[in-house]
Amino acid sequence: MKISIDIDCTPQEARSFMGLPDLAPLHAIYLERMESLIRDGVSSADVDRIVKQWMPMMTDSFETMQRAFWNAATGQSSKS
Repeated sequence: MKISIDIDCTPQEARSFMGLPDLAPLHAIYLERMESLIRDGVSSADVDRIVKQWMPMMTDSFETMQRAFWNAATGQSSKS
């Protein structure tokens, strides 16, 4: 026996029904900040600073991955 239920609702209605928070105000703040950075001009130092603040583990992981690729390409062990 197979039973299927189709629910027709908007994403906002689904989030409200499930008790999830409304992130629209946070999203608006994020977009406003990104727009101001684009309007004011963004340097590579700004991008690096933003990435390190917003995703600290990603930069460490990326550097580790780069080191592993370099070691593999040059034939060095990862311990040296």
